[in-house]
Amino acid sequence: MEEFHKVRRLPPYVFEQVNRLKASARSRGADIIDLGMGNPDLPTPKSIVDKLCEVVRDPRTHRYSSSRGIPGLRRAQASYYARRFGVKLDPETQIVATLGSKEGFANMAQAITAPGDVILCPNPTYPIHAFGFIMSGGVIRSLQAEPDAGFIPALERGVRHSIPKPLALILNYPSNPTAHVATLDFYKDVVAYAKKNDIIILSDLAYSEIYFDGNPPPSVLQVPGAIDITVEFTSMSKTFSMPGWRMGFAVGNERLIAALTRVKSYLDYGAFTPIQVAATAALNGDGADIAEVRDIYHKRRDVMVDSFGRAGWTIPAPAASMFAWAPIPEPFKHLGSLEFSKLLIEHADVAVAPGVGFGEHGDDFVRIALVENEHRIRQAARNIKRFFTSSAKQPNNVVPLAAHR
Repeated sequence: MEEFHKVRRLPPYVFEQVNRLKASARSRGADIIDLGMGNPDLPTPKSIVDKLCEVVRDPRTHRYSSSRGIPGLRRAQASYYARRFGVKLDPETQIVATLGSKEGFANMAQAITAPGDVILCPNPTYPIHAFGFIMSGGVIRSLQAEPDAGFIPALERGVRHSIPKPLALILNYPSNPTAHVATLDFYKDVVAYAKKNDIIILSDLAYSEIYFDGNPPPSVLQVPGAIDITVEFTSMSKTFSMPGWRMGFAVGNERLIAALTRVKSYLDYGAFTPIQVAATAALNGDGADIAEVRDIYHKRRDVMVDSFGRAGWTIPAPAASMFAWAPIPEPFKHLGSLEFSKLLIEHADVAVAPGVGFGEHGDDFVRIALVENEHRIRQAARNIKRFFTSSAKQPNNVVPLAAHR
């Protein structure tokens, strides 16, 4: 049976192959240490859960909610941006609540994309950044992911060689998957170029509160005039360990926010009201919950870098995010990220995310998520060390799972 048009435009979902292997291994009794999906294992803070329980007892909150977010929630997000970034936002016209940043990106793509529109997107990047626009009829032109001196020249080439002129530029710092962090000076250069060339900026700032070097990552909206062309997406999933609650925001330019709000009004009634009220309480908190989450990921990062390094796998320490972007060890590099990920499941009982799932330029890497406790991370390192030692002694016995089919 022929696939539908939009489905045909999507490549095979790489992560599903890894998920099937994990499920198969677990069905055989294997204890898989899952460092693949960025699915926080930490519990949502008790104060947020308590607020949800309190509000959910009121039957009036069981009715349809507000697609754009209840007023108190939008005001809380405005207050957060004022405290954290020094950015003033109008909660009535410059903020809309989303069902997580992923839904926000997808619906923004629906709102602004015409068939054939060109979108400038980092490669590697979080899949929805590209495929939200592909499903909306857009065309992706890949850019480098690093926010360094080469970015503006790459951006210039992307614009020069695109017909029609690009509609929008995707930014994602701290980056998923690479953990790159941008500076405010970088944002100033990008905003100046985008304004000069009439390009929309869509910034994913989901990991703004998970940083380890003492320097909080900036928002592109801190650049004077950026709000004229920019919408920024944030999420409560990682900051407050609320992934299943599906709560996020889009903030920025009034015209773009209005377009997203209108599309959403046809598609959803917003998150369950008690979730919105609990999210409001979280945003209005004293920051202690955020600091605790940050400290846990910091300790896990240090344990992972140290234990994996002693196992023979040198991994650059990420400055932010809950991920490490790990180069595939040289003896396995020729296999590519998907086959190497399969080997780790089969021979080390460890799951990671293949870099190719984030774009073809990620195929020399895997993404390691800090979603297991320190004991389990050390166990993963021991398993990997045994695998590396065994493969060095008997390289012919280490065959990618694809070869068994």
